[in-house]
Amino acid sequence: MEKLICVRTFYAFVSYGTLKAYFCAKLHFMKLLKHIPNTLTSCNLFLGATGVLVAFQGHPDLTAYAVLLAALFDFADGFAARLLNAYSAIGKELDSLADLISFGLAPSAAYISLLHFYFTGDWRVDFFALPGQQQLILLLPFVLVIFSAIRLAKFNMDTRQTETFLGLTTTATGMFTVSLVYMIFKDGYRWEVLANPYLVFSLIAVFCALLVSEIPMFSLKFKNFGIKVNLLRYLLLGVGLISLFWLGIGGIAVTIVVYLFFSVGSYLINP
Repeated sequence: MEKLICVRTFYAFVSYGTLKAYFCAKLHFMKLLKHIPNTLTSCNLFLGATGVLVAFQGHPDLTAYAVLLAALFDFADGFAARLLNAYSAIGKELDSLADLISFGLAPSAAYISLLHFYFTGDWRVDFFALPGQQQLILLLPFVLVIFSAIRLAKFNMDTRQTETFLGLTTTATGMFTVSLVYMIFKDGYRWEVLANPYLVFSLIAVFCALLVSEIPMFSLKFKNFGIKVNLLRYLLLGVGLISLFWLGIGGIAVTIVVYLFFSVGSYLINP
């Protein structure tokens, strides 16, 4: 009888230990899952920093790849946070810092590479080899970084931007910039006119204004598949596919411009 009690006690102890180990392992696993969104955000940040480096080394095409891949991670971290309910204050701040680098600083570096190409015929930036006036001109694209920071700071404090965005996002601005520069880099003889500093600074001024504007940008989310309520979304999708087929990555810039026209037009018709 005593042996039976001892055996039962032993098995109970083992079972308790097994269950305890199982729940501890599950708890640690759940804690690890909570870090997935911030890990994805860190990948976004890494790609943005890499994009800055390769732009200054004369490869804005690689900057485009880095920024576009960073945009995928930017989407993925938000999706993962919602899926895992892994929201955190540090995640919110880290996301903004990553976006500032990937969609503010890296695109500015691409513009600088473009301007250097216009002045010297070389995409690789040799800043101190330029005359003083040209050095000053090459610093001006960093204004885009300042307005991107203001945009992100406003967004973090604004409770109105749940279904739609007010002003153009830093992600869209960055994607426009790198895809435009990519198009010029790959087919410069055809699009070289776009490298003119006056045009570049006009684009920077327009997009800086859009970043901090109060113009509502229509949502790209499909709540249903009805044609009437989603007409602009279907048109934009069609334009995007045609542009990508025609211009490759450069088609992203065209698609974003069309998106802006649709958004501004909708705002003017239904303010």
